[in-house]
Amino acid sequence: MDIPQIYDSFLKTTGVCTDTRAISPNCLFVALKGESFDGNAFVEKALADGALFAISSDKRFASNPSVFVVEDTLAALQQLAAFHRRQLDIPIVGITGTNGKTTTKELVAAVLSQKYNVYATKGNFNNHIGVPLSLLSITPSHEIAVIEMGANHPHEIRDLVSIVHPTSGLITNVGMAHIQGFGSFDGVKMTKKELYDQIKEDEGTIFINSANENLVEMLDDYDRTISYGVDDTNILCGQITVPSELLKFGWRYNNGIYREVETNLTGAYNLENVLAAAAVGSFYDVPDTDICAALSAYTPTNSRSQIVHTSRNKLILDAYNANPSSMNASLDNFISLPATNKSVILGAMRELGSEQDSQHLAIMQKLQANGISDVYLVGDEFKKFAAEFPSFHIVSQASELSAVLPTLNSRFILVKGSHSTKLETLVDKL
Repeated sequence: MDIPQIYDSFLKTTGVCTDTRAISPNCLFVALKGESFDGNAFVEKALADGALFAISSDKRFASNPSVFVVEDTLAALQQLAAFHRRQLDIPIVGITGTNGKTTTKELVAAVLSQKYNVYATKGNFNNHIGVPLSLLSITPSHEIAVIEMGANHPHEIRDLVSIVHPTSGLITNVGMAHIQGFGSFDGVKMTKKELYDQIKEDEGTIFINSANENLVEMLDDYDRTISYGVDDTNILCGQITVPSELLKFGWRYNNGIYREVETNLTGAYNLENVLAAAAVGSFYDVPDTDICAALSAYTPTNSRSQIVHTSRNKLILDAYNANPSSMNASLDNFISLPATNKSVILGAMRELGSEQDSQHLAIMQKLQANGISDVYLVGDEFKKFAAEFPSFHIVSQASELSAVLPTLNSRFILVKGSHSTKLETLVDKL
């Protein structure tokens, strides 16, 4: 595979496309192949629709000067991205973690954008395909990049960081998620730690939440670190100033001026995310006042930690990801907020393997112990315990709640679940 030759052609294009439904003029089309699709069937269409070049694994295109025929198109995409990375002479901030990585990525990008032309991962393009596509989207005009990396199986972070080679980075946290793929919580930690390992090998900078014992243990001994947290011994320290639905906090960096910020984020659990963003911004010399402005202006989207006011109720909408650690953090925050008219709508947590039953039962017990009686649960993972919680409304699918939810009025409602449970479709019923 002649990656330098393919790269020379890539530089003549407007970027990479893997979907013929979204071909842009003069792009490079990569014909990816999966269990249920084969992009090779669309190479001719991609070229006819305006692609300048294509990468294919179908040998019948060997004589076409516009098509590079390779054994494995995904491997070619990843190698092309790695080659492109080696041509870049800009800082790259790598972010992974169990919870909050997308929110933290967006906060970091918002802060850095106050001073730099930033490229940041779009949406959650954080896997073995999305990360190479993100890297290949970095152009000479960009001055710094923020790349999010996700994983649900062992060694996936290792494979991604070997392409990205971040010059700095952070792990938001580690929790019990994707246990079915990782095998155990230790498997989660081992895989996330691969970000630290790569940055240490490259002698980069690691931002670390010093209060997170798992992260400190995973980091081991390394001196190129910027610590953040609530303790004033950290290089960046901050804490919540006023308990409220929207996060309000104060912070200072390296014993500098104390600043206060009111955000549009809900949840005390987001404190570590905004402190991480402030730490990254401070390290890269973004002025304190600009950091505050960016954190204050950032508004969450895509059903992540959003406050939503409907005509009848007020919602905390966090319906994109759910695992035991994020579910417990959301519930702890919701329970702590002053209100007497609380309801919760929770979706099942997936990919927990042998921990599935115990973790769902624990959530139900937590709701009961904290006196939250107006409870709506979606998923068979909850339904198997229905007999033990007769006052809870438990259904298999979100659509089954459509008839009962319109009866809720003047309620403060937490809507928390993974995208797969489709809780966001219930908002117009509330």
